[in-house]
Amino acid sequence: MSSEHGPGSSPALSSGAAPGATFDRSYANRTLVVLACLGALIVYIDVMLLPALPTIAVEYHVSIAETSLLISLYTVFGVAVMPIVGKLGDIYGKRRVLLYVLGAYLVVATTTSFAPTFELVLVSRFFQGVGLGVYPLAFSLAREEFPRPLVPRAQGLLSAVQVAGGAVGILGGAIVTSAFGWQANYHLALPCILVLALLTYLLVRESPNLTPGTRLDYVGAAGLGACLTGVVLGLSEGATWGWLSLPTLGLIAGGLVGLLPLALYESRQRAPVFSLRLLRQRNILIANVITLVYGLAGYIAFQAITYLMELPPPSGYGLVLFQTGLTLLPLVVVLLPVALAAGAVIPRYGVKPFLYLGGLFGVAGYLLLSLATSPFEVAAFLTVYAVGGGLASVALQNLLVLSLDKSEMGLGTSLNTSFRYIGQSLGAPLAGAILTTYVAVQSSGGHSLLLPTRMAFQSCFYLAGAAFVVVGVVTILAREVIGPRVLSAEASLAHPARGLE
Repeated sequence: MSSEHGPGSSPALSSGAAPGATFDRSYANRTLVVLACLGALIVYIDVMLLPALPTIAVEYHVSIAETSLLISLYTVFGVAVMPIVGKLGDIYGKRRVLLYVLGAYLVVATTTSFAPTFELVLVSRFFQGVGLGVYPLAFSLAREEFPRPLVPRAQGLLSAVQVAGGAVGILGGAIVTSAFGWQANYHLALPCILVLALLTYLLVRESPNLTPGTRLDYVGAAGLGACLTGVVLGLSEGATWGWLSLPTLGLIAGGLVGLLPLALYESRQRAPVFSLRLLRQRNILIANVITLVYGLAGYIAFQAITYLMELPPPSGYGLVLFQTGLTLLPLVVVLLPVALAAGAVIPRYGVKPFLYLGGLFGVAGYLLLSLATSPFEVAAFLTVYAVGGGLASVALQNLLVLSLDKSEMGLGTSLNTSFRYIGQSLGAPLAGAILTTYVAVQSSGGHSLLLPTRMAFQSCFYLAGAAFVVVGVVTILAREVIGPRVLSAEASLAHPARGLE
């Protein structure tokens, strides 16, 4: 099986190379740094627009509901295209497809930043969702460059910087928007993407695990994209359109019902994009369920914290967006070192203990947040959640990539990322429903306003905590993928005679 190498590179010596090849630690580490920076920057650009939505609404004379489409349509296209991008990476090469994705992303992101009308901003932002395909390709390439015992450390770094990029994006987006305008966020970030794309071309070698000769399942790809688009768009816009409105119910029901004939069609394909065989594998199924629940819990809690920080007293604390961003800094300060440390020790103990510990700290963090009475306490209790999030995210990513066959790494990680965004699309309306259900007329600034009550925020945190309990229960069913017992068993299978000594 042939592989494509970058300019000036020597043949890859990686876990995907031929048996007996030597692990090239220096190259693998360089590759990991480039891929980690790419993932973090894409996440940063993903969320940096959130603080700018009110500014965009004023500049283009549109409503807040219309600006929310900039977030939902970006997610819709990204979720729809990710399985296709992942499958193309498995067939033609993850490095090659990653470069194409980065090229397309640069074009549409540049168009977004210079768009003269809101309609063009909306269209450009929609196609900018192709950038979400960077995550599964980067995770897959990193997995292939490290031998199994070192995979957790690599995935730990990727998971940590991805979360850090999101947290910094909120704060950085607020600072840049307030000082230079929302377009400056793109003008500062796009040159960085260009540099990283160039480094990817020069330094990253092609995956040796390809399936040449396989044809893309165009019908399955289009069908899965359409189904995911319906579900995610319906969930994202349900609060605006009305949950019982015909467009909302039609999109969600149509997307879910459409999966049934698609599954029947895909079961007869040689290389399906919607692979039920892949999704039925125990660890893959469990990883996708946990990912969906994490996405749901995280968005419920994030929305609750945002409203709690910024709504006027007595409902919230009346902070400005910049101060709210500072409250999220513990996610970066604590989660990053925790994730790196977890990646270093997972090979010694396995992934399941860290999923349990992550769930435990996550539940504790959400319960403490439900008791918070000041912004300082919110920030302090977020550190507890950050420990759980760091442990669980690294363990979850390793459960997934160490359970996937290398020939399906791109598709498997893409589908998993889609589950995360579906969970987020579920979490946002759930949080909105809770915050609009538990309300009361409260006096603020001499005016009577209908605002969420203390019970509203507590209910959000309770629901997010309950989701982490579900994760702990589901983890019981997972098969361990690393640790002394697993590694020794694999060594015995590789050297049967040695196993009998």
